[in-house]
Amino acid sequence: MRERSGSITDLPMSPDEDRQRRFRMYFYLMLVRVACFGIFFVVPGWWKLVPAFFAVFIPYFAVVIANVSTRHVTQGLTPPNALPPGKGDAE
Repeated sequence: MRERSGSITDLPMSPDEDRQRRFRMYFYLMLVRVACFGIFFVVPGWWKLVPAFFAVFIPYFAVVIANVSTRHVTQGLTPPNALPPGKGDAE
């Protein structure tokens, strides 16, 4: 049976890219929250509850989403041209 060799697409996201992705998601959710505050002052009557609800609860979801890292620990991949261990090599 052939062993699976690694490829560039198997590599996990770098810590810097992961941090930037999480920061962007948090930033966009906070922009939505600010928009909800603006809409709150424009919408009449009891409809104010809808943007107020989102303005109150979006920070919780933003923090939860921003703290979820997509970095996965992968099992060690073998290089495509790796030699099998010899008789005297310890495994």
